[in-house]
Amino acid sequence: MSGLEDVRERVAAAAVKAGRPASAVTLVAVSKTFGPEAIAPVIAAGQQVFGENRVQEADAKWPALKAAHRAVALHLVGPLQTNKVKDAVALFDVIETIDREKLARAVAKEMAAQGRRPRLFIQVNTGEEEQKAGVSPGAADALVRLCRLELQLTIEGLMCVPPIDEEPALHFALLAKIAERNGLTGLSMGMSGDFETAIAFGATQVRVGSAIFGHRPAL
Repeated sequence: MSGLEDVRERVAAAAVKAGRPASAVTLVAVSKTFGPEAIAPVIAAGQQVFGENRVQEADAKWPALKAAHRAVALHLVGPLQTNKVKDAVALFDVIETIDREKLARAVAKEMAAQGRRPRLFIQVNTGEEEQKAGVSPGAADALVRLCRLELQLTIEGLMCVPPIDEEPALHFALLAKIAERNGLTGLSMGMSGDFETAIAFGATQVRVGSAIFGHRPAL
């Protein structure tokens, strides 16, 4: 598992460079498009935190994997539609993509119905890209307040996916600023190409796929 080992070493080095212990940054291995045969060796190498983009895809492969590996935690790192909330709450341990009031209300209702409380992050569309999920930076504070005060949801932190053609550091800095003023300590930011920069700006978890699993198979 040279890819995993390399990423782990780079995460640790970036954390130390930023004056933080390596344990301060959680590596989320994003396994979207990869089947159990590719995921199992990564689990065997000691990786316990994984991310998936689609509820339906995750539901097809992860129940058996989680049953066999009880310590594994699964994060939803892709957009969540309200009609998939029931399945998402049942399967995922962390939902990183709460981004609108309707979705937050649906998640709160389903968590109460199932008696299950996955950890939650709010996704911020820091680049305000029309095609991308996420609450706008200007509306993020209000969504945090709604979740906390009205819906009684515990929001652990914020997540972002910077525009591919812009300097990611600007977006990581913006996300950190929004988190700080809302008293949030979790920052999910940074992927295969920029996770070291994200760690320098305070990332507490980085989402890395191709650097661990290799080239993604065509869907």
